[in-house]
Amino acid sequence: MRLHEKGGKRHEVPCHHRLEEFLDAYLAEAGGAAKRLPLFRTASGRRGTLTEARLARADVYRMVKRRASDAGLSTAIGCHTFRATGITNYLVNGGTLEKAQQLANHESARTTKLYDRRDDRLSLDEVERITI
Repeated sequence: MRLHEKGGKRHEVPCHHRLEEFLDAYLAEAGGAAKRLPLFRTASGRRGTLTEARLARADVYRMVKRRASDAGLSTAIGCHTFRATGITNYLVNGGTLEKAQQLANHESARTTKLYDRRDDRLSLDEVERITI
């Protein structure tokens, strides 16, 4: 994947096989990859057909909030929630902080640690520390 990130940064990472499947399905539904058109585009009204206009960042945020609400999630959720979930999932499954930093394209490991939610989980061992 060749990513164009904020601040004009460009970042290239290998594509996970599941992401490749999802993108292939999306492109098939969208009518294929057309040069000069943005990958993620706005939909036209209720018809759901894609326009040639780029999906704006604010639209993505509203879509995430709407989908979270539709799913019954009451916790605060945004686009960075996915970043934190991905980094945490990678680390829980044996990934290293250094590679997570590289995947996230962070300049500093301190930034990557901000997205690490492994310590947020409450284990049974912690609950058993309570003496009654």
